Amino acid sequence: MNVLGLGYVGIGAPDPQEWLKFGTEILGMMPARAVAGEDWGMPATPGQGPASDGSGVAPDGSVYLKMDDQQYRIAVHPNEQNKGIMYIGLEIEGGAAELEAAVTELNAAGYPAQMASEQEARARSVTGLATTRDPSGNGVELFFGPARDFKFASPLGANFVTGTQGLGHMNLFVPDLDKSKEFYSRVLGFKLSDYMRFGPAFSANFYHCNARHHTLGLTHLGDVNGIHHLMVQMDNIDQVGQCMDRVQAAGIEIVSTLGRHINDHMLSFYVRSPFGFEVEIGCDGLLVDENWTPFEFVEGDIWGHKGLDPETILESAANISK
Repeated sequence: MNVLGLGYVGIGAPDPQEWLKFGTEILGMMPARAVAGEDWGMPATPGQGPASDGSGVAPDGSVYLKMDDQQYRIAVHPNEQNKGIMYIGLEIEGGAAELEAAVTELNAAGYPAQMASEQEARARSVTGLATTRDPSGNGVELFFGPARDFKFASPLGANFVTGTQGLGHMNLFVPDLDKSKEFYSRVLGFKLSDYMRFGPAFSANFYHCNARHHTLGLTHLGDVNGIHHLMVQMDNIDQVGQCMDRVQAAGIEIVSTLGRHINDHMLSFYVRSPFGFEVEIGCDGLLVDENWTPFEFVEGDIWGHKGLDPETILESAANISK
């Protein structure tokens, strides 16, 4: 199968409204004009339109955030127990036949997978959907044909780098690195970009599926299972700086200061998102192609990113495991 990119993510939160405020007032995302699965109404007919009326809030309290011409990219569902990733939506190349073949391939590799119903696909605003789980238990959804409405307008004038590079990237803590590598690289087809070891037992491994240097990070720190961070990429350093001003004005914790990574060249900073995991806001990410050769790198940053060191990452991991 050929994964094109990270299409959407589903997050659990005790109060999705906090994420709506964070996503719109800090990150500059837009509330989805229609929530997933909602009837758009009859085009060009006065008085017709989604019942949510551009609020981004569904009847069950879920929040949907828009970053580009896709109907939504981030869904936040009411959940008291799971305050991290509930599901990961990966767009695949092709249509129904390719999706069915992916399900067959997953089952043959020992990862139970099934085609979702038309109603379940509509609930994600996609044409076709299949579901499985990765070795860490994260819900993984393969899909094709996302709904597009082409009317993104950031309330703060932000522009996000998405398109063929997908939503952004995410870094997961995985308790079984070998099984996770097998699932994402050998079965789903992600390719290794580079990796870094923290001594003999721990490592961070970065994988791409499109021109973005990495769409997926797999970090092994013992038995820790969860998400370390989600990255969203902005157009330029001015937009990153403006976002940092908003973060500081709102009193939100900056976990890692502004800096540039040595491997993907991302100029970024990290903040604590509502209810836990971190969000990286960056620009200038490195692009890779079919000629890219993976390698091990031994230092994390060209400069900055104070707070993003093995000791702090271990501390974050300890908080997730509590």
